[in-house]
Amino acid sequence: MTDPAEAQAPARRWPLIPTILVLAAVAAMVALGVWQLQRKNEKEALIALFQRNMAMSSTVAYPELPPVPDAFLYRKSSVVCLEPVRWDPRSGTDRKGQSGIRMIADCRTGAEGPGVLIDVGIGDDFAPPKWSGGTVQGTIVPGPEQPTVMERAMGKAVPARAMLIADTPVTGLRASAVPSADDTPNNHLAYAFQWFFFAIVALIIYILAVRRRLQP
Repeated sequence: MTDPAEAQAPARRWPLIPTILVLAAVAAMVALGVWQLQRKNEKEALIALFQRNMAMSSTVAYPELPPVPDAFLYRKSSVVCLEPVRWDPRSGTDRKGQSGIRMIADCRTGAEGPGVLIDVGIGDDFAPPKWSGGTVQGTIVPGPEQPTVMERAMGKAVPARAMLIADTPVTGLRASAVPSADDTPNNHLAYAFQWFFFAIVALIIYILAVRRRLQP
């Protein structure tokens, strides 16, 4: 015979509001994965542009005002440093792979403007070189102070200045290594797989949880 308590128990229904919230979260994860795939294609095109720039032997005028167009990065250029107004020592390597301290000069190029960042070479200590400026030839690369991912997402990113890595270091220093276009990070495919994986896992966990809840 059927238990009266079981006969009178109301049928359990699939929860509507939690389902809508979970589906919205899954849709957002899928959208983020698709966006990362789009970013992957954009980054591959950007790396190809940088590789073409590195292969060019002609020089371009140095872009003193940020943001620096991608077409100028990894190109040869020259700039006149009237006076180094500030030094920014940072760790780095020379062109033989030896570690040291990169001496980055924030140079004045005129009466106004943000100035120009120049990597004049690598030394073994933090003491600035005895260099008063002059004409510097080198390669344009992204500057050391790039906006963070959070700043970009919040729309608070300040346009970053580029930097010129000198072909010939100043006296007493070694030539700094020039970054390669191939060093440009392109992890968007892995990020896309992560978002898709999170979406699938969230959906499976929710379905299993609801099925267990609906069991008599």
